[in-house]
Amino acid sequence: MSKILSPPKTFSGRLRYLGPGFILSAAIVGSGELIATTALGAKAGFVMFWLIILSCLAKVALQLEFGKNAIYTGTFIMHNFNKLPGLRLGKAHWSIWLWLSLQGLKLLQVGGIVGGVAIVLSMAIPAIPVNVWAIIAVLLTSFLVYRGNYGPIEKGALVMIILFTAVILISLILLQGTRYAIHWPQIEEGLKFTLPASMVAMGFGAFGITGVGGDEIMYYNYWCIEKGYAAYTGPNDGSTEWTERAKGWFKVMYLDAVLSMVVYTAVTAAFYLLGAAVLHSGGNVPEGYEMIDVLSRIFTETLGPWAKNLFLVGAFFVLYSTLFTAAASWARVWADAFGQLGWMKFNTSEEQRKTIGILSWALPGIWCVLFLFMQSPVQMVILGGIATSILLLLVVYVSLVFRYRELPQMLRPSVIYDIFFWISVISILTVSGYGVIQIL
Repeated sequence: MSKILSPPKTFSGRLRYLGPGFILSAAIVGSGELIATTALGAKAGFVMFWLIILSCLAKVALQLEFGKNAIYTGTFIMHNFNKLPGLRLGKAHWSIWLWLSLQGLKLLQVGGIVGGVAIVLSMAIPAIPVNVWAIIAVLLTSFLVYRGNYGPIEKGALVMIILFTAVILISLILLQGTRYAIHWPQIEEGLKFTLPASMVAMGFGAFGITGVGGDEIMYYNYWCIEKGYAAYTGPNDGSTEWTERAKGWFKVMYLDAVLSMVVYTAVTAAFYLLGAAVLHSGGNVPEGYEMIDVLSRIFTETLGPWAKNLFLVGAFFVLYSTLFTAAASWARVWADAFGQLGWMKFNTSEEQRKTIGILSWALPGIWCVLFLFMQSPVQMVILGGIATSILLLLVVYVSLVFRYRELPQMLRPSVIYDIFFWISVISILTVSGYGVIQIL
């Protein structure tokens, strides 16, 4: 039976079809915001606030190109990578092999998230060791996402977004009534576009990992398809009706992406400012097992000792939201990639369900093992952020191909859209390129 559906024409009607952006927001705010962003604020103070804001705003245009590609093709992103022009190695396009080469560091990143969740749970219930909590967390996560369809994942992400957003914004507001209150000259200092040499590597990692990163941009394809945007649009038959449906669902997807950007930008800015205001002055940079205890000062210093429990609740939801959505998203993109490489079957709906189910257990298991071996969540997350920045360069290239070679002529965007698109491309190339040169 056809799922073709005319897109809503009103703002309230479009709100009913939002969702993929919620999943991205839930995925973004764990590693990037609680760990990398707060640690960067603790180390650098206010001076790099501009980089954090730019990292949130500069990537959404690329996310839109990947979302549009999902709608007009109806096929998964690795399948579309494999159709790109250029060199092929075996069965796969070079872009898939490049993506795969970066996944070692990305595995470390989510391993760091596993560690963060485990440390929070161990602080709440000290009788159970951190390593045991890590194993429990990944087993629970795998169970929840195994064979899980889109609906429960979206609802779970939305609940966690509401909880962690409320907690962090309340903390930032109450900060203004303490000796750590933030004043305009500090904000002004953070908006001067300076990048201290000692901060380049950490800033480069934070740029990649805060806001929507290369990974999340790729995940957006899967969630737009599972939400139904592509099915509602229907196959491209070249008709005027199809074009109008596609443009209508583009508008829904635009709203979804922009509203999610507002949420994660606000939360990211709040985490950075709390780290810069509360932790930087005392030289408290979160590291190792003390990470969560040090981070808890952003609450206890503003609300009092009682707020440590509130912080633990907020930290759990922030970190676990990333672990939960990462397990669901990674299972899909890895299954798709392995299908293109010919390593696993991913052609029929049944094969997709089975392969995603297997990876829903295997990937969290690998993350857990990596954390148990390294035991350094902050370092693991920052290393993953550097890989994400490199992955962003690939995403920029693919976005350009999607925009100028793949997008059907009748769906060409306005000049204003293209201006914002090129601002995003240039911003990412400038920051990422500078970071790569400095690190090398």
